[in-house]
Amino acid sequence: MYKSYSMELAGRTLTVDINRVAKQANGAALMHYGDTTVLSTATASKEPREGIDFFPLSVEYEEKMYAVGKIPGGFNKREGKASEHAILTSRVIDRPMRPLFPKDYRNDVTLVNMVMSVDPQCNPEIPAMLGSSIATCISDIPFDGPCATTQVGLINGEYIINPTMAQKDVSDLQLTVASTREKVIMIEAGAKEVPEDKMIEAIYKAHEVNQEIIKFIDKIVEECGKPKHSYESCAVPEELFTAIKEIVPPAEMEVAVFSDDKQTREENIRQVTEKLKEAFADKEEWLAVLGEAVYQYQKKTVRKMILKDHKRPDGRAITQIRPLAAETDIIPRVHGSAMFTRGQTQICTITTLAPLAEAQKLDGLDEFETSKRYMHHYNFPSYSVGETKPSRGPGRREIGHGALAERALVPVLPSEEEFPYAIRTVSETFESNGSTSQASICASTMSLMAAGVPIKKPVAGISCGLVTGDTDDDYIVLTDIQGLEDFFGDMDFKVAGTHDGITAIQMDIKIHGLTRPIVEEAIRRTKEAREYILTEVMEKCIAAPRTAVGEYAPKIIQIQIDPQKIGDVVGQRGKTINTIIERTGVKIDITDEGAVSICGVDQKSMDEAANMVKIIATDFEAGQIFTGKVVSIKEFGAFVEFAPGKEGMVHISKICKERINRVEDVLTLGDKVKVICLGKDKMGRISFSMKDVPEEA
Repeated sequence: MYKSYSMELAGRTLTVDINRVAKQANGAALMHYGDTTVLSTATASKEPREGIDFFPLSVEYEEKMYAVGKIPGGFNKREGKASEHAILTSRVIDRPMRPLFPKDYRNDVTLVNMVMSVDPQCNPEIPAMLGSSIATCISDIPFDGPCATTQVGLINGEYIINPTMAQKDVSDLQLTVASTREKVIMIEAGAKEVPEDKMIEAIYKAHEVNQEIIKFIDKIVEECGKPKHSYESCAVPEELFTAIKEIVPPAEMEVAVFSDDKQTREENIRQVTEKLKEAFADKEEWLAVLGEAVYQYQKKTVRKMILKDHKRPDGRAITQIRPLAAETDIIPRVHGSAMFTRGQTQICTITTLAPLAEAQKLDGLDEFETSKRYMHHYNFPSYSVGETKPSRGPGRREIGHGALAERALVPVLPSEEEFPYAIRTVSETFESNGSTSQASICASTMSLMAAGVPIKKPVAGISCGLVTGDTDDDYIVLTDIQGLEDFFGDMDFKVAGTHDGITAIQMDIKIHGLTRPIVEEAIRRTKEAREYILTEVMEKCIAAPRTAVGEYAPKIIQIQIDPQKIGDVVGQRGKTINTIIERTGVKIDITDEGAVSICGVDQKSMDEAANMVKIIATDFEAGQIFTGKVVSIKEFGAFVEFAPGKEGMVHISKICKERINRVEDVLTLGDKVKVICLGKDKMGRISFSMKDVPEEA
């Protein structure tokens, strides 16, 4: 039976329709937030997927261009692969929901959010996030929800709940927080150097709103929820764990995992696994889950060492950062490069500068962002973790890490007026053992400065981990987690920022939320570590942006012309501007406000192009002196082109001081001559004189 539920959320009405559409899905919710409409569905396979040791959850956020009254661009007039924004939104929905499914559940689950209508006052991400939670909660899929998600902005010092698209554009903070009934379960933020205490306050304002939404969801589930179905557990049998511990005692496993070298540790675990395979050679049912059992044994060993003994696998103190190194200019001929190393994590970032015309064009549902001039791309090849597999292009993880670094650095970039370049940074992962995304932020900061990009302040990033016990008070926060502590721990809390504040946060957890003391300690720890990295490593490597772009980078000069003259510079069908480009080899961009950017590698050619633009855009007055080329000879005089598409006439009487009978006696086509403007003749043509040019000109 169709039911509809409504609540007021941040001054707008949120309405949820249940049993109205998509009734064959396990759960479905048609979400309305203002005029924004999103269909959220949750489906699960009837049987577990065989041969896997993970929960196969897939989250999709589908942007339909009809939602904003557009037809997709390109030759194929239908939606293609997901946009970067859609992938990032899918990840934000996935992260808080994944920990709430049973750990031993192996049935395929797919959450699909289809954006069908967009109201600029109501961001479609909000109903998609809430719709995923509602659809799963009312379904028969096992799920320990609900969870709720709220966004927070900061404008003129005031917090804004679920800001509109226009408000997001001017906000100092773009924060997304997901919560369960008691705890925060996901944080994602981009910020303009927001202080730590303001960030914590914003997080818990969102948490308060989430509690009201959870009460609303509880009512829907109470009236429409289905009983949860039973499933085949894929948990490792306890008797197998008992048998493993008899063959490999806990003390032996501690020795195997206690190493600061990833390859050594992996070899130790391989030997342990081979030993167990030989012992269980006649027990096929145990061999089928032995890999998962060894993983769980490692996990329990590492967690016990950290939580009870305060021992980390590589021997570091709880607050200690791995050895750090930084250097710039390691790649020749590129516009800027830098490498940042933290333990066995190593990132090299290369910066490329280009004219603003090279900015990335965006085709999506956001009408306020149609292009971006800063692009950060992150690559994670298999060799960085000692594996071999073919490259299939960037996956969701690579796109997410690139976007996180991009978000961290955007607040410190110079404006287009200060630095009229499009900027691309590419972070290549040479080696990975935890928190490569934060290392890429450090490497990118130094690479930008080495390229001569006048960033306002350097940015560094670091990640904290967590191991929890049986109670909320039993936990330990780890500074600078390595891969093993990430895999076996409960949290990856990444924070980037300057000396003065936070520019980006991304929090992933595997448990059912964090208490406020854990959140506050993690943010405090990352600030301490960030200050150390900036002061002791990065700023000692490169203290400030270089004063000029590098030898191989394109140079850009800017001039301002009267916007009314843009048409003259461009010419009919672009003929004039294309002629300038062909003659000088430069690239030219002109904004609607008349700002002209001239980009090239040869200063002489750039100056020539700038002079041509100035000539075309200037009202001609008597006394101006030009250098031009003779393009036409008549009986009565010669026509001189002094700028592309611009000609003036030199009358035969104005060519020489002495009288001449034929123009050809003095001039030939192609001659370069200096002329002085006499104004306009009776026919409105520009009139020039050669004989009246001052000798010193």
